[in-house]
Amino acid sequence: MNFTEKTIKRQEVFSGKVISVHVDEIELKNGNKSTREVVEHRGGVCVAAITQEREILFVEQYRYPYSKSILELPAGKLEIGQTPLENGIRELKEEVGAIGKNYTFLGELYPSPGYCGEVIYMYYCFIEEMGDCCPDEDEFLNVVKIPLSRAVDMVISNEIFDAKTQVSILKLHALNGLGKLF
Repeated sequence: MNFTEKTIKRQEVFSGKVISVHVDEIELKNGNKSTREVVEHRGGVCVAAITQEREILFVEQYRYPYSKSILELPAGKLEIGQTPLENGIRELKEEVGAIGKNYTFLGELYPSPGYCGEVIYMYYCFIEEMGDCCPDEDEFLNVVKIPLSRAVDMVISNEIFDAKTQVSILKLHALNGLGKLF
């Protein structure tokens, strides 16, 4: 069944460094009119980097909208002119100082499809080499290693709040259970 909504008119409301917002008047399948408020974001990437000890590298980072520090996988915004994988490789090096091997695509995540057009690309890799991290000048991070089984428990017990991190960890757990990871 086709549920496509037709855009009649678009009003740009805000354009910033990270997001833009527009309000659209649309026509529904039944011919009625409605309004859609949309946040546009160029997208992001996250990487679950796995150590030889089967630990996952996380970053602990203060997140202003929630007024607290949370655990997340290394991640960042997509840079124009780079593929999601190239962005993931860069972010992993910048945030935790790791160089990965055998990158594997875990899928796409739509964080909030009711109003936001962001797509997050998820990967995992195995760590080949560790070096110095070099976060952006406005990033303050603490690198944390957590065994996969403990990370799964932390998702289930609501100790990990970030959606991309939760989904990636649970997908890794499922792959591990199928014998496709370790």
